[in-house]
Amino acid sequence: MTTAEELWETVLGELELQVSRPNFLTWLKNSKLAKMDDAGSVFVALPNHFAKEWVSSKYNKIILGSLRTHKDSIKKVEYIVEGSLVKARPKIQPQSASAEKKQLIFQEMRVDPETNLNPKYTMGSFVVGPSNELAFNAASAIIQSVGVKYNPFFIYGGVGLGKTHLIQAMGNEIKLLYGGKVKVKYVSSEKFTSDVVWAIRNRRMEDIKAAYRHIDVLIIDDIQFIGGKEKTEEEFFHTFNALYENNKHIIISSDRPPKAIPTLEERLSSRFQAGITVDVGLPEYETRVAIIRTKMQERGVTLSDETVDLIAKKAQKNIREIEGILNKLVFHQSAYSKDLSAPIVEKIINEITQKAAPNITPTQVINTVASFFEISPNELISKSRNKQLIEPRQITIYILRNVLNMSYPYIAAKIGNRDHTTAIYSHKKISDQLPKDTNLQRKLETIKEELNKLG
Repeated sequence: MTTAEELWETVLGELELQVSRPNFLTWLKNSKLAKMDDAGSVFVALPNHFAKEWVSSKYNKIILGSLRTHKDSIKKVEYIVEGSLVKARPKIQPQSASAEKKQLIFQEMRVDPETNLNPKYTMGSFVVGPSNELAFNAASAIIQSVGVKYNPFFIYGGVGLGKTHLIQAMGNEIKLLYGGKVKVKYVSSEKFTSDVVWAIRNRRMEDIKAAYRHIDVLIIDDIQFIGGKEKTEEEFFHTFNALYENNKHIIISSDRPPKAIPTLEERLSSRFQAGITVDVGLPEYETRVAIIRTKMQERGVTLSDETVDLIAKKAQKNIREIEGILNKLVFHQSAYSKDLSAPIVEKIINEITQKAAPNITPTQVINTVASFFEISPNELISKSRNKQLIEPRQITIYILRNVLNMSYPYIAAKIGNRDHTTAIYSHKKISDQLPKDTNLQRKLETIKEELNKLG
């Protein structure tokens, strides 16, 4: 006789073929068949209320069909919440809604002093989509084979796309899985630099060695900021070698791949490429919806499907933009103690997603793009047809149009007195390429970040 567990494993195998892999990983992988009764009802347990609502509304038909294929006495499927299904999450006692919100606030603030990890970052709360699936799968494999598989692990991508969430979640998961047997340490590149500066000033370099070279898993965030800092790079190089030679795992994040960090020493860049390098891109619409729903569930708030759809369509830059919108909507809802009307929702979303153009000039745009591509501003606006100048020019035109809201004739005049049809073509080329080219997305985000510093 087939057990409930065996039946559900068979059904999951069939569902994996019918549902996209990101959706399967996000909504169905952590489910289980809790029980079957004599009346023909099957109870499927899911990690949280949002997963329950999503699966019951989106996948009930194919789940019921698959179940009945293997057991025709099944008449209906009921969906229940079972919090213990989320791996490595501690069980909590039932509490009031206000107590849950207070707990969430304290969790946001709490950082483990031993590991520097924030417990709010978990693998279970990381929403998987096509833009980050490879990174998530590599991270999951590393957790099961610390020090062995994919070492070092280098993850890169634009601001607010979930890199910090994923690498901290890896640390938290490793700590829970291996307990005190594996020593984990998370540190920002700024903190590592300040530790090196302190040690040099106080002639205590041995303390740095003791602090960093006896770690089993070193997680360092935003490695690009150590570039050009000679003493910091040297110490990290030796720390890296000491850990790597002893099969200790090194996990690194950056806003760009190793080769694209111009101030980073070649010897460090080559070390980073010895393991696996993966990127995270801008989340597509379906993943943004999933992220919004997950964060709503975390905050204990309810928004209409129309509001969720509007946020997902408007907030395309990064996850932090989504969080900013949700925070403002929740604040408005609690401050005025009434439901949010459509005009109010749209106004709040537009305030965050349609920011005024930064106080920068076309010359600053040209100089920033030229600096990023390591060419001169004169080359960028010259009549030269050199192939290496095509992309920088097209990106410059795209930014002048989309960020500074300039007309095509004006843009064409600024970029070497070209015909305005050239500006139109260049803008369309970047616009068409952007949704499917994660490398181009990262270039634009990095350039915009530099421009925002000027504005």
